[in-house]
Amino acid sequence: MQAIAQLQSHYMLLTLGVGEIQPCIDWAIQRLQLNQEGEDLEVVLLAAATTREEALPLVQEILERYVGIESLDKQFAAGKYVASLRPLYLSGSESIESLDAKFTKLFCSLGYPNWLVMLTRNCEYATDIDAFREPFEQEFEYIANLWGKASTLTEFEAMYSREVSNKHDAKYC
Repeated sequence: MQAIAQLQSHYMLLTLGVGEIQPCIDWAIQRLQLNQEGEDLEVVLLAAATTREEALPLVQEILERYVGIESLDKQFAAGKYVASLRPLYLSGSESIESLDAKFTKLFCSLGYPNWLVMLTRNCEYATDIDAFREPFEQEFEYIANLWGKASTLTEFEAMYSREVSNKHDAKYC
């Protein structure tokens, strides 16, 4: 199975409430165009799907067959997603307000992981309090850079420091 990690990532974002089904369908279409999965009926059906209701069970079946859904790491997928949002924020395609909704969904869906505490908090506060904009941007840069370097959750955790995150706080005079 070619490029299954891409499908895994898209699926994880769906389960975390921040993804869309279309990238899963596009994945199947690309596999067929590259003639990589021509005989896999579920990939063919996924490529032909037009709704989330049609596509999601097919995605789950494909992942279960090739990697086992229980082996998917939601925190890793979420971290890579956070890293992918930073260039969008820097380009203006994402705003603090749009990120606030996404980070809050991730934070809750993942069960409030330590590495997401300060980023989510600072983003929420930055929507209303200008003093939190710079700390938010510092924490976003820190977290996105670590996830950009990490190829596993364990690697990320080895690099992450809560003490560094705690320094990304508003300074009051």
